[in-house]
Amino acid sequence: MGVASVEFIDPREPVAIVPILRAGLALSEHASSILPATKTYHLGILRDEETLQPTIYLNKLPDNFPEGSRVFVVDPMLATGGTIVAALDMIKERGVDNNQIKVVSAVAAPPALKKLSEKFPGLHVYAGIVDPTVNDKGFIIPGFGDAGDRSFGT
Repeated sequence: MGVASVEFIDPREPVAIVPILRAGLALSEHASSILPATKTYHLGILRDEETLQPTIYLNKLPDNFPEGSRVFVVDPMLATGGTIVAALDMIKERGVDNNQIKVVSAVAAPPALKKLSEKFPGLHVYAGIVDPTVNDKGFIIPGFGDAGDRSFGT
């Protein structure tokens, strides 16, 4: 066994959960039972299947996050990185530093991780697995299909 770094969350500090709809809901569902005093702010972002560019269709973020907020952004799939970068840009515009943001994902791919490391130094990304490839349609290979469809049986 190796040494693991640990970061404690002071329950007096504000904690926000930002699921990227709809698939992010599955990862954020029980966050409040683990992290006390959380607020959830929904962010809806679609990826255009032709251009792979993100489009924001719902923004329930606050105008500004309270000072010292820790923000957990949850999106099960980080493929090209376009969606998560758009989300983080919006969060940073509301006063949150890179080191206060945590990205939680089930599967990530190198293009997304590269974009995140270049654009957001100090950002922590937690992924269950890193799959090696993104195809020309922006899908993670092997991946596990559409996370929202799998989560909600559609």
